[in-house]
Amino acid sequence: MLRHPCPCPCPCPCPCPKKATGEADGRLGGMDLDHERLDVYHLALDFLVLASEIIEGLPRGRSHLSDQFSRASLSIVLNLAEGAGKHSKPDKRRYYVTARGSATESAALLDVCCRLKLLEESGHRTGKAMIVRIVSMLIKLAQSCED
Repeated sequence: MLRHPCPCPCPCPCPCPKKATGEADGRLGGMDLDHERLDVYHLALDFLVLASEIIEGLPRGRSHLSDQFSRASLSIVLNLAEGAGKHSKPDKRRYYVTARGSATESAALLDVCCRLKLLEESGHRTGKAMIVRIVSMLIKLAQSCED
């Protein structure tokens, strides 16, 4: 599935001659790390950006929400990357399940911010749609690691 339209740099399989060497996207030798091949990883990065924008818009005095939201959204990305790099299926599954927990925590934080009128309904809807997709993909990844 194409994530970005060409022209380079992008992770799509375009005919750019620089793709073969990785010059187009700054990677060495055109090699992907395991987590970079996962669509859910890129979606989690997109959610991290959205969460950061929401955090930046929170009023002073809400640092507890900012800190928790920042940690939860970052944890999705980091646990996905770490899980993808593991060799054993049980290890992979554990990290994917942990990432899923961080995603559902992020969903709850979106709800809290919306209920406290710190986030507009459109931002809440966008964030929740992303989280629903992330959780669904993480469930499938975790299930693929079951014996």
